[in-house]
Amino acid sequence: MKKRVAIIGGGPAGLAAAEVLSASGIAVDVFDAMPSFGRKVLLAGKTGLNMTHAEPYQAFAGRYGTSQLRLQAALDAFTPGDVVDWANGLGADCFTGSSGRVFPKVMKASPLMRAWLQRLAESGVTFHARHRWTGFGEAGSLLFETPQGPISVTFDACLLALGGASWPRMGSNAAWVNILSSQGIAIHPFRPANCGFDINWSEPFRERFAGAPVKSVTASSSAGSIQGEFVISRHGVEGSLVYAHSAAVRDELEETGAAVLTLDLAPGRSLERLAKDLARQPAKLSLSNRLRKAAGLDPVKVALLRECTPGIASLPAVEIAGRIKALPMAVLRPRPIDEAISSAGGVAWTDISSDYMLMKRPGVFVAGEMIDWEAPTGGYLLTGCLATGRAAAEGIKAWIWA
Repeated sequence: MKKRVAIIGGGPAGLAAAEVLSASGIAVDVFDAMPSFGRKVLLAGKTGLNMTHAEPYQAFAGRYGTSQLRLQAALDAFTPGDVVDWANGLGADCFTGSSGRVFPKVMKASPLMRAWLQRLAESGVTFHARHRWTGFGEAGSLLFETPQGPISVTFDACLLALGGASWPRMGSNAAWVNILSSQGIAIHPFRPANCGFDINWSEPFRERFAGAPVKSVTASSSAGSIQGEFVISRHGVEGSLVYAHSAAVRDELEETGAAVLTLDLAPGRSLERLAKDLARQPAKLSLSNRLRKAAGLDPVKVALLRECTPGIASLPAVEIAGRIKALPMAVLRPRPIDEAISSAGGVAWTDISSDYMLMKRPGVFVAGEMIDWEAPTGGYLLTGCLATGRAAAEGIKAWIWA
């Protein structure tokens, strides 16, 4: 008799597993609480779907931090190069940008998702929208709330790919936590990842500069020094450079109650050169003009200097230069998790076998962002979800055919 597998969650991890399983002759049913599938990918890909990253593989794998060892086998089996080949096979025709990020040429997710779902349907995968998983029934059955009422179904194995807690409007609301916790499965609390932070801006600064980009800066934290740009928000700071430091800053806030991002507002100029150029400026010039002429700072950078260093105009040139090269920007707290791009936390690795099965629920596997791992933006999140979905599918195959 043909083996049957249920996949709960129609995001990239679940769909990647469905692809592997259906290609092996296994009957696959994909369930999702939402009206359609891949909704988070579609939303994220509206302005350009970042598939993966083209940096050297050793550096790429290192982006997964403390979870690298657990994810390594999955990543080795589905590398960034494999992601590109897979996407190209769906007609995405990827290209690599100057930053090393890889995108489909159309810069949208919808054509890839349509092609992927069509290919899965043609391979025999059955899709069940508006099916909300509510837990386990007798003899390991799966319980769902559907538009037609509650149902109970039984499969040879099950994959949970229900996402984290950062996109509740797209279905990633962590409603599954209580179900698994009641089974004695360890769940680490969810926390925002790739998130913005609150800063206590003055009202004049907030009113004038909310929404303004801060370009060509280097930010430093315990995560290292990274060059890029970020955006001033009404609440604090957002953007790719902030997200690159978010895990380190979030953890420091949790451990010590305080954290600082140190900014180099003129990364192309040395401290010595800045001090000399500032000292040459006529004393009658305003601070803004001195900083523009000597350091090339635009209004938002000048305002940041003033905001983070009250009384800076009265400081000697060498101290002003020092602040330009190392401006401490104190952050208060991460923005709420439902605003974050991704989340940290989830099912603890200690309760997951090497083939992605829950050790306390034989035959039930997990993949994607519901596991406790995190990665920066840049294609690492999507690659990790695809890789763990495929790795869990291989684990399912081995288990049902053992």
